[in-house]
Amino acid sequence: MFSGAKINSSLSPNSYPNKLKRHKAELLAKEVYNYLIRNNYSFNKKLNTKEMYDVLINSKLSEPLSTTYYKTLKSLSCKLRCELISKGEISTHFLDSIVLKHKNNTSYNTTRRHLNVLVNHLYDNGFEIHKSKLKARKQEEVLHKPINDVGSVLELVKSYNKNLYICCLLTYGCLLRPHQEIRLLKWGDFSDDLSYIRLSGGRVKSKRNRVVPVPMYVREKLTKRVYNCNIFTNTNKPYNRSYFSLVWKRFKSVSPSIEQGVTLYSFRHTGAIEIFKRTGSIHKLQRAMGHSSLNVSLTYLRGLEVAELKEEDMPILF
Repeated sequence: MFSGAKINSSLSPNSYPNKLKRHKAELLAKEVYNYLIRNNYSFNKKLNTKEMYDVLINSKLSEPLSTTYYKTLKSLSCKLRCELISKGEISTHFLDSIVLKHKNNTSYNTTRRHLNVLVNHLYDNGFEIHKSKLKARKQEEVLHKPINDVGSVLELVKSYNKNLYICCLLTYGCLLRPHQEIRLLKWGDFSDDLSYIRLSGGRVKSKRNRVVPVPMYVREKLTKRVYNCNIFTNTNKPYNRSYFSLVWKRFKSVSPSIEQGVTLYSFRHTGAIEIFKRTGSIHKLQRAMGHSSLNVSLTYLRGLEVAELKEEDMPILF
C-alpha cells in the first residue's frame, strides 16, 4: 500500500497495525478519488497563473540560446513577470508600452521581435495572454561602407586579434558571411589542400549547397587541424553568435583610423566590388556571393552604388 503524500494527505496505511491497514487504505482510496475529481483526473497539481508562467518561461530559456539572446529574453521575461504579479495579468497595453518606448525603428523592431518570441511561446502553450497587434516599422538599410585600402585594414586587424583576422580574411577572400558561415566553419569543411570550402544548404542563407574557392593568400594563413573541430575554438563547439561582433567593436574602439560605417560585412562588400570590377559578370558575382537569384545580386550592386554599365556600353553619336 502507498501513502497519501502525493495528494497532500497524512494517511499512511502501512504505518498502522495489520487489522487497521485495510480500513485506512479504503479511507485513502476515497481521498484519492476525490482528489482526481477535483483535478480533472490527474495527479499533476494544477498550476496557478504565476507558476505556469515560470514553468513556460524557464522551458524557453533552457533552449540552446546565445549568451546575448538569453540575456535579452531573460530581461524581457522579468518585466512581464513583474507586471503579472502586480496586475494579475499581462495586457496588450503593457506589451505595446515596452516596444513603443523605442523611437529608433531598429530598436523598436528588435524589441518587438524578441517580445513576440516570449508571447508566442506562452500563448502556444496554453497561457492566457493576448498578442500585440503592433506592426514592424520600415528600417533604413544598414550601410556597410566598402574599404578603400583593405590590405592596410587587414594588417591592423592581424596585429589586434588572430581570430578576427582570419574571419575578416575569409569574409573578404571567400565572401562568406562572418556571423554564421565563418563562425561555424570546421576543418572538415575544407578540402585536404585547403583550396576550397564545402558548405551544406542548411548552413547558408540561400539554403543551397556551396563550394567556395579559397585564395592562396587565405590558405597561407591556415593550418589544418582536427577534422571535426571548429577552426577558431579547436573544439567541437563554436563561439557564440555575438563573438565576432564584440571583438570587432573592441577593435574599432582602439583603432581611430577605421572609418565610420566600416563593419565586418564591409570586407564582404569590398570583395564583391573587386570581383565585379575584374570580371564584369553578374553571374560570377551571384555564385561568389551565394545569392539565390540574379535579382538579389543586382539589388546588392545597386545598394553598393556600383555602376553596372561602362562608358563604352552607352549609345554613341553617329
